[in-house]
Amino acid sequence: MNDIGTVAQLWRYPASSLAGERQDAILVEPAGMAGDRMFGLVGVSDNEIARPDREAKWHKVPRIRTRLANDRNLEIAVPDGDWLSAPGVECDRAVSAYLGFAASIRPFGRENAPPAYAGPVTAARYSKAPIHLLTTASLARLTALHPDGAADPRRFRPNIVVDMAAVDGSFPETEWIGRKLAIGELLVTISEPCRRCGFTIIAQDGFDDDPAILRNLVRHNAHNLGVYCTVDRPAGIKVGDAMRFL
Repeated sequence: MNDIGTVAQLWRYPASSLAGERQDAILVEPAGMAGDRMFGLVGVSDNEIARPDREAKWHKVPRIRTRLANDRNLEIAVPDGDWLSAPGVECDRAVSAYLGFAASIRPFGRENAPPAYAGPVTAARYSKAPIHLLTTASLARLTALHPDGAADPRRFRPNIVVDMAAVDGSFPETEWIGRKLAIGELLVTISEPCRRCGFTIIAQDGFDDDPAILRNLVRHNAHNLGVYCTVDRPAGIKVGDAMRFL
């Protein structure tokens, strides 16, 4: 079968810029992971979407945990706080107190809103790619370049982390643009490299701010880490599924 790796981690991000939710198995639909990026966080004063990569006032946002109940209903928890249903007044109060200014969780469009929700919605700040894939080989390469740093997958917000052998001197998936992959029953085409932004340097639980993470990617891999994929055949996938070239 010529397997080149296996699925080690699966992630979805119910609310953009907030912490992701790790899964053991998940349905991959034509537009991406089920439940991925359905909600956004906005500043109430200007209705602008959170931008941790550009504005320091949002740097605490990736520490806010998220999860989906029944793959649909968002719940969030600020550090040391309880899980709260979102969107909602109590949730917005907790997030605002944590950030130090008025902020609000809102659905990306009415189609992502809970059935009883009649409040404001917002629009995503960018059109997300269906799937973001990252290999442990690329993380190993980054670690070799920057051994004092923490090349934690959470810095890079992948949907699929594939465990594969390190390739000396290479970020291997960056060289796979245009190739087709099978991941379990899922079929994808690697469409483009993932260009990294300032989000990658921001501290989260377990690791500190680290500007050298991004500097090394700029210097050694043209600003990139991981790849975006389009979905050729949707399917459910799970941790442990094999990945191979088609």
